[in-house]
Amino acid sequence: MPACLICEEPFQPFMSFGRMPIANGFLTEAQFPQEFFDELTVGACPRCSMVQLGRILPPEQLFHENYAYFSSISTRMTEHFRRFAEWVSGSFLTGKDPFVVEIGSNDGIMLQNFAKSGMRHLGVEPSANVAQAAQARGVRTVCRFFDEKAGREIRGEHGAAQAVLGANVICHLPNINSVVRGVLELLDDRGVFVFEEPYLGDIVEKTSYDQIYDEHYLYYALGSLDRLFARHGMEVVDVVPQQVHGGSMRYVAARRGAWPVRESVVRQRAHEEALGLAHPGTYLRLRARIEESRRKLAALLRDLKGAGKTVAGYGATSKSTTVTNYCGIGPDLVAYISDTTPGKQGRFSPGVHIPVVPYERFQESPPDYALLFAWNHGAEIVEKEAGFRARGGKFLVYVPEVGVLE
Repeated sequence: MPACLICEEPFQPFMSFGRMPIANGFLTEAQFPQEFFDELTVGACPRCSMVQLGRILPPEQLFHENYAYFSSISTRMTEHFRRFAEWVSGSFLTGKDPFVVEIGSNDGIMLQNFAKSGMRHLGVEPSANVAQAAQARGVRTVCRFFDEKAGREIRGEHGAAQAVLGANVICHLPNINSVVRGVLELLDDRGVFVFEEPYLGDIVEKTSYDQIYDEHYLYYALGSLDRLFARHGMEVVDVVPQQVHGGSMRYVAARRGAWPVRESVVRQRAHEEALGLAHPGTYLRLRARIEESRRKLAALLRDLKGAGKTVAGYGATSKSTTVTNYCGIGPDLVAYISDTTPGKQGRFSPGVHIPVVPYERFQESPPDYALLFAWNHGAEIVEKEAGFRARGGKFLVYVPEVGVLE
């Protein structure tokens, strides 16, 4: 039985997705025989209610010099992070010569906004290739994992930070207690820890089970974060819902008493109680909906194949690995996946080995249907692909329901 990453309480997973490859492990045909698989399970701690993976892969196995995701590929995310940076600057970095640190800064998509304004900053990014991309755009970046030691050493070299940031990365850190201790080492007395993550409440409400994969060790909600931060003398002082990544939450945490707790926190606690995020029955019902979604999606794709229709995937995402492997979707049902990331093109999707092709293939010979694996960027994609739809092309979706996008 796995033990909770927060409080070490044993817990029983409520769901197994079965044998699963590395979610972002897009590979060549020559690599097929050596491909790694492990069981993907998820459960909720009965003591602190933190939802988390039951089996943990070492971060070094997932985040490395060949990491395939670059944040800047999305223009809407670039704009989102510009606004995020402005919000942090206006709310918390109003003193003299502030210093901001970002954990998991990727290719510098957010920190570039601080760099351009001349603000002291530092990105902490463990994947060498994306760290190099950040450095090339003038964002000061060190290539390492963040933990208690890193926080102490960064403060020793650069001084205290007024803000430590994270975006879609704190859920990637299984050593979360060490991370929080590192944040405390780094922050000054009124410093804030501001981070956005996919929100557990949205996963439950939308049945967006593809958010569950090997990189996402932890699935945050306010209630479980309250318990995490209480262990370290901190508290959540603000929450701000976000629409990105299919439903995210921005959390602001600080030392207890350093900032007033806003009304948004009180409202969010009440909302989570109504959702039942601390109750085991919620996750048994979620499992039943996930199983039904799998049945419906596989049936829809088989029906389209039987009718002679062509289907291609749109977006070679980590999330798509969970869907394709759990639902048994291979190249017999989805001919290829179109993606704009050069490092993924010419490779194959993890586990089921659907070919990943350049976006130009989608443009030049569009399929009858496009399975929207990158549904969290759906509004941006649908706007971009107005021509595809005008010619009769249709998008298939599976969040929140399986069907054809109208």
